[in-house]
Amino acid sequence: MNTPNDIQIFDRNIFRERLKRIRSDFKEYDFLFKWGEDQILDRLSLVSRSFDNVLVIGERLTPDFLKRLKAQTKAQFLTHLSEIDEGPSTQKIIGDVELLPFSEYSFDLIISNLNCHTLNDLPGALIQLRKALKPDGLFIGSMFGGETLKELRNSLMNAELKTKGGLSPRVFPFADKQDMGALLQRAGYNLPVVDSDFVTVTYEHIFKLMKDLRGMGENNIIIERSKVNPGRALFFKAAELYHKEFAEEDGRIPATFEVIFLHGWAPHESQQKPLQPGSAQKRLADALNTQEIKTKN
Repeated sequence: MNTPNDIQIFDRNIFRERLKRIRSDFKEYDFLFKWGEDQILDRLSLVSRSFDNVLVIGERLTPDFLKRLKAQTKAQFLTHLSEIDEGPSTQKIIGDVELLPFSEYSFDLIISNLNCHTLNDLPGALIQLRKALKPDGLFIGSMFGGETLKELRNSLMNAELKTKGGLSPRVFPFADKQDMGALLQRAGYNLPVVDSDFVTVTYEHIFKLMKDLRGMGENNIIIERSKVNPGRALFFKAAELYHKEFAEEDGRIPATFEVIFLHGWAPHESQQKPLQPGSAQKRLADALNTQEIKTKN
C-alpha cells in the first residue's frame, strides 16, 4: 500500500505481518506501551472536560486500556482503528492511519500511543487526524524520539564497520522534539505542545534487549535494510562493544527510550490566540527593570 505522497521509508506490509505474530505474546513485552498509556491518561486528567466521541489508533494496547479510557473521558462512543483484524476492541474498524477512513469533524479526542514513528507519511497523517477532529477537539499522541536506543545504534554501527567495513540501516530513524513541534504547526493544530520523557531499561546482555524489541514489534522494517543475513559475528561484536562502552557497575547494559508526547487542538474561535506584534501595553525593559538600548536601523 502506498502512502498519499508515495514516501516510503518503512515496509508497512511487513510491519502488519509482525503485529499479527506478536499479538498472542504481546502482554509479556508491553511494559513501554503500558507506561505510555498511563502517561496519556495522566495528561488527560488535567483537561477539565469530557469527550463524547473518542478514537484510539493502534494495535498494541494493554488489555484494559480502552475500558480505562472510556471511564475517564466519559465517552459515549469509542472507536478503535486497527491495521489487523485481531486483538482487543470495543468498536474496531480496520484501516490505515495514513489513509484515514473517517469524515471530517468526527471525533472529540484522538489518541495514538507509540505508533507515529512507524508511519511513512507522518505530516500527511497528522493533517488527516486534525481534520478528523471536531472544532476544539484534542489529539494526544506519543512516539519514540531521537535518543531512543542510542546505545544499540552506536554498538551496531561500530560492530558493522569493524566486521564488514560498511553500514546498513538497522534501527529506526527517529524524529526529535523540534521536528515534531514544527510538524504539528504545519498540520494546523492550535496550542501545540511537545515534550519528552526518558525510560531507561537495563539488560543482562544485548540479546535480551533484541528479544524485547521483537516482542514489541519494534524490529527493523526499514525498506533499505540489508536483506542478507548479517551472521552471528556482527551481533557478538556488537554485544562486546555495547558492554565495553555502556555497561554499568553491576555489569548490566542500559537501553534508553525517549518518548515524545504530542498535544494539539483542532482550531476553534474560543481558543487563546497570540497577541499581534506591537500590541503590548508595557515595555519589556520596564518589566525586567533594565535600560532599553535602541539600535540603529
